[in-house]
Amino acid sequence: MTSNNPAPAAHYGVALLLLFTLATLWSLSYTFLKLTVETIPPVTLTAVRMVVAGLLLVIWMRALGVPWPADPTTRRQLIVQSMLNSVIPFTLIAWAQAQVEVNIAVILSSTSPIFAFFITWAITRHEPATMRKLFGVVCGLTGICLIVGLSAFAGAGRDLFAQFALLGAALSYACSAIYGRRFDHLGPVAPSAVTLITASFLLVPASLVIDHPWTLSPSVQSMAALAALSVFSTAIAYVIYFWLLRNLGSIGVTSQSYLRIPLGVMFGMVFFGETLLRSTWLGLAFVLVGVVAMTWPTRAAKPVDTPPA
Repeated sequence: MTSNNPAPAAHYGVALLLLFTLATLWSLSYTFLKLTVETIPPVTLTAVRMVVAGLLLVIWMRALGVPWPADPTTRRQLIVQSMLNSVIPFTLIAWAQAQVEVNIAVILSSTSPIFAFFITWAITRHEPATMRKLFGVVCGLTGICLIVGLSAFAGAGRDLFAQFALLGAALSYACSAIYGRRFDHLGPVAPSAVTLITASFLLVPASLVIDHPWTLSPSVQSMAALAALSVFSTAIAYVIYFWLLRNLGSIGVTSQSYLRIPLGVMFGMVFFGETLLRSTWLGLAFVLVGVVAMTWPTRAAKPVDTPPA
């Protein structure tokens, strides 16, 4: 596995801006999903999402002249990556969220940085797992708990299997961030396209068997939300994700899971006039400090890549 340093401080602002962009796109995906699932069942929804996003990125690859990975080993590794960052977590989350209270689900879904840090520190060691990053991991999760509210833990003992499923999804995302570093040589577009197309081959047959999509009557609103989900929260988001993997590292890129909740809170404040409790403001501060600690560049880092085209 390759070991690339994160972006130097001179270009840190570019990487941080893209990290916030990724967190925003994946935060918006929850709204798109809520609108889509009203008339399109989850398996078909996810299958269409993968197909549309994958085809868009294949077109993008051809426009840029990016070759399709020809090495059999790389193709097999991309299948594993597809399972880790798409098929497994999407399936676990879709099953678990119907059974777990929202607040505890938010906290459990935000644990990817913890898994990424300790797997990196104890097993892979493909990038520095410093005390500063550990501080960021703990600080960010503390912020999430303050934003959501400690009362969320009152339901921690119920629906244990569903809660373990959410932890399993977070672990899968962490593993994908670590495993995905081996595709640095491909650039961000190719691994994004191949993993999505691979997921399509796995999910489309499941959709045909489970949902019988030819019998569905999706609404215009659901179709529009699905299109937005496919283009913005999947195709574009995946390209940014793989670019950030190369330039912020595995632990750094998982910090976007901490940013999604504060972004949702800020959207509510700006667009809906919601007022924030003092504990929420404190939580936001903890999250921001944690993200900076997890992503701040180390010494002697290589120049940052050009942002994804």
